[in-house]
Amino acid sequence: MTTETAARSPKWRLWASKADIKATPYALVSPYFILFAIFGVFPMGYTLYASLHAWKLGGADPAFVGLDNYKFLLFEYDRFNWSVFNTLGMFLLATVPQLVCAMLVANALNKRLRRPMLWRMLILAPIVTSVVAVGVIFARIWGQEYGMVNGFLELIGMEKIDWQAERWSSWIAISSMVDWRWMGYNSLIFLAAMQTIPRNLYEAATVDGATPRQQFWKITVPQLKPVLIFTVFVSSVGGMTLFVEPMMFDSGRLLGGTDGQYQTTAMVLVDILRTHGNYGVSAAAGWLLFLVIGVVAAINFLIVNRIQGNK
Repeated sequence: MTTETAARSPKWRLWASKADIKATPYALVSPYFILFAIFGVFPMGYTLYASLHAWKLGGADPAFVGLDNYKFLLFEYDRFNWSVFNTLGMFLLATVPQLVCAMLVANALNKRLRRPMLWRMLILAPIVTSVVAVGVIFARIWGQEYGMVNGFLELIGMEKIDWQAERWSSWIAISSMVDWRWMGYNSLIFLAAMQTIPRNLYEAATVDGATPRQQFWKITVPQLKPVLIFTVFVSSVGGMTLFVEPMMFDSGRLLGGTDGQYQTTAMVLVDILRTHGNYGVSAAAGWLLFLVIGVVAAINFLIVNRIQGNK
């Protein structure tokens, strides 16, 4: 090695070391952003492009129509507006009881129980169950002729109910599927958060004479604020994209009953594309659904934030 090369070597190594320190973190996190750009940003951009065109699959070349597809959905296609109403109704019926019950179950699991791991595994069982199987079973449970619910109603002297015929009854049936399937998931999230709450807070409250119920509302619930906001946001996204449960409740059809009484926006989106082959209108429905989800998530965040702030 020459004298000049020996003099350059330490400088090169120093530059490489600095570059490694600065570039390595970006290199490690880059796969996520690359995949998100490919499977997230690009599809959204492409769908936005399609929503601005009259685009039928297998038809003529796409023609730019601006906001006509959005106007058609909002002012001419009644099923879309009703589907948003249906989705919001089932979202409220499913999400609010689900989170309340999940918090109560998590509080029960947070006590000293025998074989706590067994109970937690049982709580998780609905999540690993096939959603199609859940839909088929619950469709039978709420069936008009031989359903378990109507059988119980007959036992107490009430008449059978056609749960698929009316809007409110079908909402209740479908919401019960969602609650059963996702309550355990949210319970474990709440349970993990509860176990991080310092025990000395409860000990001090016990010394001051606070009952377990008071400790739950004055200590546990306020400490769960970040997790509660997270679960509300995730539940909002899941509830507003409801698809499989109502579809299986209608035996795999996309019409959501005879009059669309439980047809969700996601079902309308797929029906427009699969039945009518209209990619442009379907893409516009997808973007409108995205905006509705954003508004609902923001409202839920503000409500939860305000409730927690007042405590």
